[in-house]
Amino acid sequence: MHSRKNQRDLTRTEKKRLVDAILELKRSGRYDDFVTLHRQYYVTDGESRPRPAHMTPSFFPWHRQYLLEFEKALQSVDPRVSVPYWDWTRDNTAKSSLWAEDFLGGNGRPGDRQVMTGPFAYRRGGWRIRAEVTDDHFLRRNFGRPSAPVTLPGAAEVDRALGDPVYDTAPWNSVSATGFRNRIEGWGIRGGRGIANHNKVHRWIGGSMAGAASPDDPVFWLHHAFIDLLWTRWQKAHPRARYLPARALPADDPQRDRIFPLDRPMPPWDVAPSQLMDHTRLYRYV
Repeated sequence: MHSRKNQRDLTRTEKKRLVDAILELKRSGRYDDFVTLHRQYYVTDGESRPRPAHMTPSFFPWHRQYLLEFEKALQSVDPRVSVPYWDWTRDNTAKSSLWAEDFLGGNGRPGDRQVMTGPFAYRRGGWRIRAEVTDDHFLRRNFGRPSAPVTLPGAAEVDRALGDPVYDTAPWNSVSATGFRNRIEGWGIRGGRGIANHNKVHRWIGGSMAGAASPDDPVFWLHHAFIDLLWTRWQKAHPRARYLPARALPADDPQRDRIFPLDRPMPPWDVAPSQLMDHTRLYRYV
């Protein structure tokens, strides 16, 4: 059993251990394998293949398993490392501790948005983005997207999502009009007006975090650890609520073979959502 801490509570040594383990995964090529995996399973509403990771009820369990696999990879480098979480409702400025020189580095520079500070700056030589999505080999960030400003979500936005007693609703995709899953994933649920929560954070950081290859930016893991924590808070707030859909959809439902009910194994791990409802045997949040 290990603990996932709020990033603001990490010691200087804990930050260095995490950064060093991430850089070692990058050197070995294993880090880029995680980026490729996320790109592979970022399937949109408009595609006909199975959709396990986004715009889908299995958004939470898929990313829980994804984080567990990444954490295992980190711990193969340094057994004392775990993934911290970033509470973006509190640490919500470019001056927050996670953007420090000794941790994730800061915003991108004007113009090409290249990150010039911290251990993941391209000029340091240890963090090269694969040229698959963009021709640029450097990590990019564009905090707040000044050309079309976006803010980080606040506590009230999260609380509205946590207050929804139903896990997810038909049509089980990005246009589900209610349900905790889409309120957190954030595909413009409130009357179709704008994005929310999870999506808003990706948009606020911008640059490399803005697309399917978002794990190119190591802040991805801290963001999704907080998303995972929010799922646990929702479960505690609604102890009688259950993952939906619980069973396979009717044969005539267009989503039947594209989404993952409770007991349908998710690729690429062959693990069903039902196996990921409780994390307490594996890790705890502190």
